[in-house]
Amino acid sequence: MKVSRRTEYGLRAMVSLAQVAGHQRAVPLPSIAEREGIPEQFLDQIVAQLRKSGFVKSVRGANGGYLLSRPAEEISIGELVRVLEGSLAPIECLDEQAGNPEKLCGQYGVCHTRNVWVRVMDAITRSLDSLTLADVMHDDVPLEVVLH
Repeated sequence: MKVSRRTEYGLRAMVSLAQVAGHQRAVPLPSIAEREGIPEQFLDQIVAQLRKSGFVKSVRGANGGYLLSRPAEEISIGELVRVLEGSLAPIECLDEQAGNPEKLCGQYGVCHTRNVWVRVMDAITRSLDSLTLADVMHDDVPLEVVLH
């Protein structure tokens, strides 16, 4: 599974928003874009999608910007990834949004590898759903430790 820039930037923006403001104070979009090195126009599209999905709220006016719609502890990374990325299915026949899997693949009923992909999808889903925005925000474990 390869994650799109939309998802990468969206998660970084959400972590930044949680670190700077949480769900108490609005942060202007340009400051998030600058802090994270994300093109502002692209971030505007991403944040609009996150607002529409209920993850962030917008505040108008002089002290306007964006804030989390609920505490970081209540926002799962899995939910965010599914909103930003779409399906987590590694192959089309597992993607519920793609339509009838039997029509997508002539091997659907006899495929011996399908269970491999089901397990991969389940592992990714469980892993992402087990993390919250707060977990990521407070994750101080060096990458070298995670990789070994």
